[in-house]
Amino acid sequence: MAGPAARVLAIDAGNSKTDVAVIAADGQVVGAGRGGGFQPPVVGVEAAVDRVADAVREAFAQAGVRSVAHVSACLANADFPVEEERLTAALHARAWGATVDVRNDTFAILRSGIAEPRGVAVVCGAGINCVGMRPDGRTARFPAIGRISGDWGGGSGLAEEALWYAARAEDGRGEPTSLARALPAHFGLDSMYALIEALHLGRVEEVRRHELTPVLFATAAEGDPVARALVDRLADEVVAMATVALTRLDLLGEETPVLLGGGVLAARHPQLDTRVRDLLSARAPKAVPRVVTARPVLGAALLGLDRVGAPDEVHARVRAYYEEG
Repeated sequence: MAGPAARVLAIDAGNSKTDVAVIAADGQVVGAGRGGGFQPPVVGVEAAVDRVADAVREAFAQAGVRSVAHVSACLANADFPVEEERLTAALHARAWGATVDVRNDTFAILRSGIAEPRGVAVVCGAGINCVGMRPDGRTARFPAIGRISGDWGGGSGLAEEALWYAARAEDGRGEPTSLARALPAHFGLDSMYALIEALHLGRVEEVRRHELTPVLFATAAEGDPVARALVDRLADEVVAMATVALTRLDLLGEETPVLLGGGVLAARHPQLDTRVRDLLSARAPKAVPRVVTARPVLGAALLGLDRVGAPDEVHARVRAYYEEG
């Protein structure tokens, strides 16, 4: 394929994986690549982009190109304008495309779930984030970098909260909860004391804490009041973020898609899913909630096609490729 016919390089780079695609002028996906996580705060911008470069080389080789017209990059840890500027400069320096747009990776999930660039997405995976956009270019977003930016929730946050309540239940400082038995049992241990020691000394690796989030939901489903309260609190956070984003974009009074994405929300836990929908119905009656499961690189590709002014049939072809396999 000739180089100029390659219109868009789509990049979705999250904390745990990178997914890239080369989109031809007619909407065909002519190259793809996958790589590891994208974590500039941990390894530095250049090293993080190096990891993306491996996936881009793979995609370019499949497509038979060396560059494209436009790079649409939805990147984790692009939370502030200054970070977007640094990452844009780093991608420009790689000469993968004539133009480059960098956005937070939450925008990829939003765009993958809507037919036009209008709506709000709340993403709850390891962390929690929310973005919204209108066709006129207006956006709403949150820093979403942890407790210092007012965040609560996400898989990691839920696991931490579950541990906190379970520890206090076992030693008597807090109210009883089945979490005190369920959390250590997941790792084959008989007490919270043993689990705390194992986590502290590294016998249970830090990265395995996320495994406790499904345990929390299972305990909530069994009726445990403490676990159920945590699930309800997460639903409150999801709806609070969505409602604020809708309000900022003057969409609260218009029928608007609210996309729910990320591993925690996409799992459709009955208690969480029902409460989110009930609260949205009360606080944002015009919101139309929908769970998004499409690969976020689709959203990065569609944003790129928006940028280059691709016709509707090109958008449709890319969407069909990812949604219909």
